[in-house]
Amino acid sequence: MVSLISTSPPSSSFNIHPFFSPRGVQFRHNCVNYKRKTVRCAVTSADASPPPSTSLAKEPHKYFDHVIITVRAGDGGHGAVLNQQQQQQQQQQQGKTKLKKGKGSLKRDFDGSLILPMGGHGGDVVLYADESKDTLLEFHNKGRYHAKRGGNVDAMGVLTSMLRDGLAAPTLRIAVPVGTVVKSKRGKMLADLAQPWDEVLVARGGQGGISLLEMPQHKRKKMMALTTNVMRDDSDKVLIHGQPGEEVKLELILRVVADVGLIGLPNAGKSTLLAAITLAKPDIADYPFTTLMPNLGRLGGDPSLGAGMYSSEATLADLPGLIEGAHLGKGLGRNFLRHLRRTRLLVHVVDAATENPINDYRTVREELRMYNPEYLDRPYVVILNKIDLPEAKDKLPSLTQEIMRIGNDGAASDPKPSPEVLDPLSDETDRKEKRLEDYPRPLSVVGVSVLKGIRINEMLKEIRSALRKCSDSKEALAFSVPP
Repeated sequence: MVSLISTSPPSSSFNIHPFFSPRGVQFRHNCVNYKRKTVRCAVTSADASPPPSTSLAKEPHKYFDHVIITVRAGDGGHGAVLNQQQQQQQQQQQGKTKLKKGKGSLKRDFDGSLILPMGGHGGDVVLYADESKDTLLEFHNKGRYHAKRGGNVDAMGVLTSMLRDGLAAPTLRIAVPVGTVVKSKRGKMLADLAQPWDEVLVARGGQGGISLLEMPQHKRKKMMALTTNVMRDDSDKVLIHGQPGEEVKLELILRVVADVGLIGLPNAGKSTLLAAITLAKPDIADYPFTTLMPNLGRLGGDPSLGAGMYSSEATLADLPGLIEGAHLGKGLGRNFLRHLRRTRLLVHVVDAATENPINDYRTVREELRMYNPEYLDRPYVVILNKIDLPEAKDKLPSLTQEIMRIGNDGAASDPKPSPEVLDPLSDETDRKEKRLEDYPRPLSVVGVSVLKGIRINEMLKEIRSALRKCSDSKEALAFSVPP
């Protein structure tokens, strides 16, 4: 900012304002005409927003599924202090004689009491699930949302029949991805928006203020019979103010909504598998950790079901690769494992051409057990990928037999008994640490080459068969639970 300082004609006394710093500006008392001097100062705006974080653009996979925002509902509109005496004087001055007998110009309730206008209700804040949204990245750029306040009573201090309530503010609707879990800052669960157009009210707008009648002392007792909204003294003016809206901090956690979760080590071929059987186009490369965020694809229905093929469609989620120690934060960490929580079926993709595929299979299963043992109780299918390579083709039968030996005969899709019939002694057994051999074995093991298109139909047949078993067990569980 540039400011020009012009001097006044010389005088016997020259005063400098105490808040003005004369540093860098020279004054000549002996000259008749003073020169103009330029003072350059840097002004910083208080409303200037900080520059956007570069880490958000470089590493979106760390921020896409978790954010904390602040929402504030709108304040209520204000009421008004009305004076009926002024209205009567105006009517007398204008000579109004058109009023019919027995009919007043003021609005009244069914019991004859006066209806006084109120300020408008403040806008509420609602979160709703939108299918067009897939990440929470936009909330990192704007972390505060404020609904509009309610309208005030439009009055000039005169009680007339034309008075109306203040306008209610519109509801602020914020779109979030399907599968978003909404929690308060203290961790209390508010809603799980798992279906499209699910919504939750997170902050209520303030109530509008009431209107008060200002009456002379001798008429106050008579008006109290008609309405209690009579101002007794100046302390009652606080009632005309609208109430403030609620302000809350919310924690948003995205859990991908999918029927099938693809898991495995990096470069096992999960993204290639997703691109081969769905219309998804994930990033595919020959280096590890190509997938940084979950990719979704839609698997078509089973053609053998005829008209029911559309009800057998499923959503697949390709998760970033896991490595040993992922539950401790190694690699991309354990945060992506939360996206398996909604899946019904797991598809474990194993690179059959590596040096030790069985060890790779155990590594991923162990990471799931360390994160959430319930994941190992879910039905799953093992896909041995890259069997077109010679080193994988020769050992395919032995790999299939060895993987089927890891686990017990307990069916993962069997319905569990309701909590009412659980034996209390079984809690002690559940708390004991299980090994991988104590969990159910896979429903099937299929060798494929996704890149070459070998045995893709057989793989799809096994996946759809496993999904049908999940649906049947879910229905059986629903019938087993007592009403």
